[in-house]
Amino acid sequence: MKNFVVRTITGIFFVAAIVVCFLKPVAMAFLFALVTGLSIWEYCGLVNNVKGVQVNRFISTVAGVYFFLAVSGFCSGVVPTAAVFIPYLLTLVYLFISELYAKTENAVNDWAYTMLGQMYIAVPFSTINVLAFNATADGSVVYNYLIPLCVFIFLWANDTGAYCSGSLFGRHKLFPRISPGKSWEGSIGGAIIVLVVAFFIGRYETGLDSESGLTILQWMGLGLVVVVFGTWGDLVESLFKRTLGIKDSGSILPGHGGMLDRFDSSLMAMPAAVVYLYSLTLF
Repeated sequence: MKNFVVRTITGIFFVAAIVVCFLKPVAMAFLFALVTGLSIWEYCGLVNNVKGVQVNRFISTVAGVYFFLAVSGFCSGVVPTAAVFIPYLLTLVYLFISELYAKTENAVNDWAYTMLGQMYIAVPFSTINVLAFNATADGSVVYNYLIPLCVFIFLWANDTGAYCSGSLFGRHKLFPRISPGKSWEGSIGGAIIVLVVAFFIGRYETGLDSESGLTILQWMGLGLVVVVFGTWGDLVESLFKRTLGIKDSGSILPGHGGMLDRFDSSLMAMPAAVVYLYSLTLF
């Protein structure tokens, strides 16, 4: 019972922080830069426990946070030149060259795990800026909180629907080798809930002065993309933890585990949402 209360309180504060941060672009950038840094720090601590791996935890974290802020500045128009990415590229070069002098057990392992942290965490989190900042026809940039916020709303709705329908009707395992608790019934139930939520969001927004430019059907398509890739994101993190032989990625969020445990689904859902939305402009 105590764990349930702790988990509930943490969940409420977590959801409130995510929702409130989207009200202001500076708050959004600050919070997710912090999340990026904490996630990479957590990741590096985990992989450094693997035999033969010695990732530079501090430099990797600084690099990931800088990349997020660089993408944020570039997408928002605050820094209109791509030269903002040069320090990040130099940092990556440093992380490669430093292995020449570190005399570690396996340099290839270090390089691989270092780059994985950037690709798995820093790059996906940075795509939230692509979702939030949109260029207009006159060349200016506007901040639109609705789409990135709805990615999280869809993920939460999917988790809730999957848990409820899986508990009631779950019979057929979705991916027993990696996540024995997930069922096809739960996944389908979660998807149905998300499609309903997406329908009402689309109907509400199209009734107003639509900022996203999406139709109801396109909103439902976005919801389905988030469901599919969010589920894959959850499974990817489960495979990561199973490979390392751990149950939780950390303990920073009482009752919810670590940062990767909480944001695993979004790490695949956000890049997929970007690809989906840009694909709509091509057809």
